[in-house]
Amino acid sequence: MKKGIGLLFLFISIHAFCSKKSDLDSILYTLNQTIEDKNIYEEEKKKRITDLKQMLSISNITLEQKFDINTRLYNEYKSFIPDSAIIFVQDNMLIAKQLDNKDWLNESKINLSLLYAVAGMYIDADKLLSNINTAELPDWLLRMYYNSYKQLFYFYPSNQNSELNYRVYRDSLLSHIEFNSDDYKIVYSEKLTHLKEYEKAREILLPMFNEAEDESHWRAVLAYAIGETYRGEADFEMQKKYYAISAVSDIKNSIKENAAFRALAIAFYKTNDIEHAYRYIQQSMDDAVFSNARLRTMEVSQVFPIIEKSYQLKLEAQKNRLFYMVICIGLLSIFLIIAITYVYLQLRKLAKARYSLSDANKQLHKLNRNLKESNIKMNEINEELSEANLLKETYISQFLDICSMYINKLENYQNVLNKKAKEGKLDELYKMLKSKDMVENELKELYEMFDNIFLHLYPNFVDKFNDLLQENERIELKSTELLNPELRIFALIRLGITDSSKIAGFLHYSATTIYNYRTRVRNKSAVPREEFENMVMKIGVITR
Repeated sequence: MKKGIGLLFLFISIHAFCSKKSDLDSILYTLNQTIEDKNIYEEEKKKRITDLKQMLSISNITLEQKFDINTRLYNEYKSFIPDSAIIFVQDNMLIAKQLDNKDWLNESKINLSLLYAVAGMYIDADKLLSNINTAELPDWLLRMYYNSYKQLFYFYPSNQNSELNYRVYRDSLLSHIEFNSDDYKIVYSEKLTHLKEYEKAREILLPMFNEAEDESHWRAVLAYAIGETYRGEADFEMQKKYYAISAVSDIKNSIKENAAFRALAIAFYKTNDIEHAYRYIQQSMDDAVFSNARLRTMEVSQVFPIIEKSYQLKLEAQKNRLFYMVICIGLLSIFLIIAITYVYLQLRKLAKARYSLSDANKQLHKLNRNLKESNIKMNEINEELSEANLLKETYISQFLDICSMYINKLENYQNVLNKKAKEGKLDELYKMLKSKDMVENELKELYEMFDNIFLHLYPNFVDKFNDLLQENERIELKSTELLNPELRIFALIRLGITDSSKIAGFLHYSATTIYNYRTRVRNKSAVPREEFENMVMKIGVITR
């Protein structure tokens, strides 16, 4: 019993490992493809920046409008080329002073301090923040203020009080953020990660990550934060997964001032995958140099030489192994040439015979495969012809009956009208001509006749149709109904009439009404929406 439980646990562990490995391979493939396309995303970013700069050149632009455009340029540049972002923030400081707008001035100072921190100008960043009177700040600016100080001391590890100050400003920030908001959750999860309560941190982060838009920068932030929790637990496979997801989002948003590639490279290095580690640390260095983010450049520079040296040693070892292998292969080749020459002469005739036999077998297999495919297609065509013939026979018979019936009805109706006209009962004649009762009755009879004929051909249509719908959205017919309008529409689709205008003409609805019916039913589907009508077309193959 214990042995069986042990084997079961081993099987589950192996399955989980293989599943994680496959998932990671897929994500890394996506990352590598995204790296290949990074120039496309950079051009999109540059296009947005160019468009914003052109707005600045518009004549008669107000200072308020210029401040807004500068702010948008700051947001585009801050994680792309921080030095350029500094220019627009400094311009906004001048504008705020001209307009005597303290909130705008303080906002610009806080934004500038963040850029200084990224640039490694910690003293300048601290000086900017310390000159802000917090008593003047509204709540939204106070949150920015605390966040900026938190980031400053996170980036400034050489300061002897950095750890303490970081915790103080982080907790101050938490006390000023609305509880249970996304901003609160991300900062609180950061606190839990620093307290090594990694599982609790993930309980907060994973639901937000699952709801985040695929290509958003917010998704990159959440993925990196989740990766940090796994880094604390030394789970390298999960680190790689979430750092890679973060890196994909960073590339798609042209975030050059990023930490994901560096963290991903370290994770691969620690698992002795030097090739991946070198590729991603090179990417991290390229981004840091591009953005001129001195903080990131310094961080990467601490790791890059170590990984590069390991990569060069690995290349050297591969070259040495290749050299010895070439020598061994050369010696073996001499002996093999002699042996092969002898064997070749002996097997030449046999090879010719085998080739002829193999070619014949291939031809036979090909013919068998073609015959099998032809039989399958023939069976499908026969089924379609059988169904089409039965439909044709049934509807021709019904069509003749209906034509005969309607000719009789028209003849009777004509006789009644002639009689009224001869008798001079013009009011009654006008009333009969104006009345829609006859048309409505005829339509009702037509629908009943269609429902009877269709359900005779497809007796299980309603049940099979309901099977395609969500359980709580299934159609329940009244005792007096065979089909309702929704079922009648899809009955026509089952018969091959898919054009909404044709369906509308038959049912005397507008094409818009038919479209709305079809859309509403597809939204109730228990199967993929785009496959719903194709699956309706497969309901109930007719048999004689």
